[in-house]
Amino acid sequence: MQVIIDGLGKRFNREWIFRNLTLELKAGNSYTFVGPNGSGKSTLLQVISGVMPLTEGKITYQLSNKIIDEDDWYRQIVLAAPYLELIEEFSLVELLNFHAGFKPFKAGIANQEILQRLELDASKSKAIKYFSSGMKQRLKLALAFYSDVPVVMLDEPTSNLDAKWSAWYREEVQRLAPSQLLLLCSNVPAEYDFCDKVINVGDYKPAQ
Repeated sequence: MQVIIDGLGKRFNREWIFRNLTLELKAGNSYTFVGPNGSGKSTLLQVISGVMPLTEGKITYQLSNKIIDEDDWYRQIVLAAPYLELIEEFSLVELLNFHAGFKPFKAGIANQEILQRLELDASKSKAIKYFSSGMKQRLKLALAFYSDVPVVMLDEPTSNLDAKWSAWYREEVQRLAPSQLLLLCSNVPAEYDFCDKVINVGDYKPAQ
């Protein structure tokens, strides 16, 4: 998997969030986007994911040297972020089954395995709307870690996690397959100090 970003820019109204950003993001590597609050880290991740349209430039997605159509890009990625909502009316097991219908889990990872790893077996029939913020964040991360996709995107991954589950995050994120591409947004070094490359989004914010 490779994501080629050429002259990327995003503007809201008349303000450029970032501009002239050119990168090559390759599978088997991990990249972290850093910068102060409001610098555009989350916006950049959402543009790369296809959730948000770009203003200028071009993004090319390649898998095994084959260009992926933008409409099929969502099949190749999973994104975990505090601002993304889970389907609150589903029970935990229903949500796992629903997710797996679109993005199957990795070989050897079944629902029961996920429930045990998350220590949520007792809550498997509980509606997501009754979960604490920490339980929801663990679930979002589990869906990202265990989905069989080439690209994993994480935004502020330890939000709402205590020390125990922050440690769990560090263990799991470093177990991602060598064939996967990891993109992170963070200002917390403990979330990304293992990453291969750190990119400061503020370096691409033009003078207004």
